[in-house]
Amino acid sequence: MDVFQKCFEWASWKKREIDQIGFYPYFAAIEENRGSRVVIDGRELIMIGSNNYLGLSLDPRVKDATIKATEAYGTSCSGSRFLNGTYKLHEQLEEELADFVRKESVLCFTTGYQTNLGAISAILAKNDHVFTDRYNHASVMDGIFLAAGMRKCGITVHRYAHNNSANLEKALAAAPSDEPKLIVTDGVFSMEGDIVKLPELRALADKYGARVYLDEAHAIGVIGETGRGTEEWFGNSAQADLVMCTFSKSFGSVGGFVGGPTAIIDYIKHNARPLVFSASMPPGAIAAVSAALRIIREEPERVRRLQATAQRMIKEFTNLGFNVGVAETPVIPLVIGDDHKTFRFWHALFEAGIYANPVVTPAVAPGNALLRTSYMAIHTDEEMDQVLEITAREGRRFGII
Repeated sequence: MDVFQKCFEWASWKKREIDQIGFYPYFAAIEENRGSRVVIDGRELIMIGSNNYLGLSLDPRVKDATIKATEAYGTSCSGSRFLNGTYKLHEQLEEELADFVRKESVLCFTTGYQTNLGAISAILAKNDHVFTDRYNHASVMDGIFLAAGMRKCGITVHRYAHNNSANLEKALAAAPSDEPKLIVTDGVFSMEGDIVKLPELRALADKYGARVYLDEAHAIGVIGETGRGTEEWFGNSAQADLVMCTFSKSFGSVGGFVGGPTAIIDYIKHNARPLVFSASMPPGAIAAVSAALRIIREEPERVRRLQATAQRMIKEFTNLGFNVGVAETPVIPLVIGDDHKTFRFWHALFEAGIYANPVVTPAVAPGNALLRTSYMAIHTDEEMDQVLEITAREGRRFGII
């Protein structure tokens, strides 16, 4: 049997799928990024699939900071943080972020994916128990899998029902009381758009002697009065022991960070393989995050605009008859159910000038296919009117509403 056989079989399956639906909905090449709009195949579309929540990736101040840092330091640090890839820019950004998220120390990674991969795999050890929400991001699960592989499967993984504190408590109560426990959860869930019940998780963690790891990829810059995320949403109390976030969303750059007590961050710094064995964030990306962070601090109206847009779109989609699930943030799924109907609906919107993201099995459970829409502070009311008009028209045509 050829080791490539699975690849050839997959290619044949992909061709059959494309022939059946008549188009391929992924890897569309964006020719121009105009903020709330993009150009694909020479056509301008309203972008409602981006995670650029505050619209900062095109902000002149962010771009200027990137250019100046690149001119001063070059395009790459050309080494890992552990050896020759730590610049003063990294340390300055880490100090700024620690102050912003109100944690003692922060450590930056090259991507958000690597942040979860590195931090979680460094923390978990043999005989530890990890409790993870079933809807957590794939990078969380990959961090757990990496830890399990490194510790030769000596880690017990408990997957509890989504945002279900009772189910989590049942799992915690069943675990030996004297064995270490880590609860890992998204702050804002990336497909469902709902917010974790963090105070309930904190109470359970204290009751059962567990620690809490909070993934804020879709929360920082999105929820909370000043965009500080889930902890701020629930009153600014330090309810998570460790907080992580990516820079590829609200910060308009690339990279990620984890924040918490200095002793824990220092341990991660020396034991996270994705940090030690990867080249560090390039200078331009670091400078972009610093500039974006200053804007988030100085212009909280961006966060308020984003939140107002989210609430409007949830209300309007619901009134039209769309199933938005449990959404309460700018991540708003339009749950359709059938995979092929989801693809056809996506294609109809695409042809009408709207770009969203089709999400089908295995990314979601069978029968739960959806169109993932997400919104930015820079979307205009007129653009949202157009989105609602087109989705309503096509939704009726396909029998979705």
